[in-house]
Amino acid sequence: MATERFTILHSNDMHGDFLSEARSEGKGHLIGGLARLSGYINTVRKEEKNVFYVISGDMLQGSLIDSEYKGISTIEIMNYLAPDVASLGNHELDYGLPHLLFLEKMANFPIVNANMYIKKYYKRLMMPHVILQKAGFSILFIGIITEKVMDSLASDRLVGSFVSLEEASREVGKITDAYKNDDIDLTVLLTHIGIDADIELAGILKPEWGVDMIIGGHSHTILAEPIKVNSILIVQAGVGTDHIGRFDITVDDATNAIIDHQWRLVDIDEDTAAEDAALVAYIRSYQDVVDRKYNTLLCKFARQLTHPAREEETEIGNLFADACAEIAECDVMLLGSGSIRNERMGPLVTLGAFRSCFPYDDTLVRFVVTGDQLVRIFQHIMRKENRNGEGECYQVNHGVRAVYNDREARLEALMVNDQPVTPAEEYRLALTGYHLNNCSANLNIHKEDLMALRGAKVVSTSTSSALEEYLRNHQNAAAAIEGRLQYRQA
Repeated sequence: MATERFTILHSNDMHGDFLSEARSEGKGHLIGGLARLSGYINTVRKEEKNVFYVISGDMLQGSLIDSEYKGISTIEIMNYLAPDVASLGNHELDYGLPHLLFLEKMANFPIVNANMYIKKYYKRLMMPHVILQKAGFSILFIGIITEKVMDSLASDRLVGSFVSLEEASREVGKITDAYKNDDIDLTVLLTHIGIDADIELAGILKPEWGVDMIIGGHSHTILAEPIKVNSILIVQAGVGTDHIGRFDITVDDATNAIIDHQWRLVDIDEDTAAEDAALVAYIRSYQDVVDRKYNTLLCKFARQLTHPAREEETEIGNLFADACAEIAECDVMLLGSGSIRNERMGPLVTLGAFRSCFPYDDTLVRFVVTGDQLVRIFQHIMRKENRNGEGECYQVNHGVRAVYNDREARLEALMVNDQPVTPAEEYRLALTGYHLNNCSANLNIHKEDLMALRGAKVVSTSTSSALEEYLRNHQNAAAAIEGRLQYRQA
């Protein structure tokens, strides 16, 4: 029996988390940052014989450096880390499909995805998989994307995706069946579909396809140990660069199976690794340019405001939703919680801090809807299963109060302008362009229905610029949690 030991390091949802941060707990102890992560990876590569480093999607978005250079900076920095393979996440599509294909050519590492297709030609858009050789063993890596990628491609008629779990599993089957006569020793899925979908996918994969591991992303899940379903090990490594997942496994060449494994989530901090000095200098070369451009004071808040979780009402969310509602002159503003990327901001707010917190630039569009439609929207967005780290949640403006009963799975109350919503009454609703394009899935209302009463009015071609001007003209702004969105357990 020939066996070999391998170390698989894995990251996901890095979101441009380039620099180490000092955490208040531990007296300013430095944690995270790509340079420190690179230092750890370099150390493991020196200490261990057979090392793979893989990334399960969302390298892009979330930092000013990334948005300023539209991901080019991120891919160049990732080339320093030299991952063996990466899979697509939904945010790799944020700068558009043509730009993604450009970034893919820039990468010195393979970026794999098996279930995005060019519709007309029934051909996969990306390299679906890669087989890497190490120590005489063949390891097959396959990329699978979340349904969220279709949000970014909603207006692209040339590209489709087999996005359901059943369809994704069949894509895995196609690839593994194609290599039945080859000696594949280990099969790893690099997914970006969230931990719940990973568990479901593992349950429907056929054992004869030989999938050994699912290394996932998208739901930002932190695990204490791998989840095992259908003999498949499932892991994820949280979010950003504060952690990295580490598998130490022993593979049997005769049975093509993992016969021993250890997994842990490694903290990336001063105790774990020193920073990669060359990468620090390279990142700083980008940071200096960004600082010179954006290190100007935009406004001052009355105090620091926070956005700790996308599934709940937050202070920053309230401020931004109120500002957008005033700009759009609407009754109800639905601002995507995920568009707010930082957990805290202020009291001093530089232009760079604002752009980092709200990096997406999009239109702001206003509609007229009925009360009945509004109730249907809130019933959909406030449902419990949407608040699982993977759903599309929203922040709302002052004057809106919605109460949802989790136990009975129903909307108990909805008030607008401090008055109960009545079915036949008309209300002005504002959304960003992204949420208009994806309203069927995210709001449970079709685009045609939104347009039915008065059509759409584009009130701003740049929500980010409009917010920036609002903040510049509203110094010492403050916001508090008011109970705009309430969830009852009984």
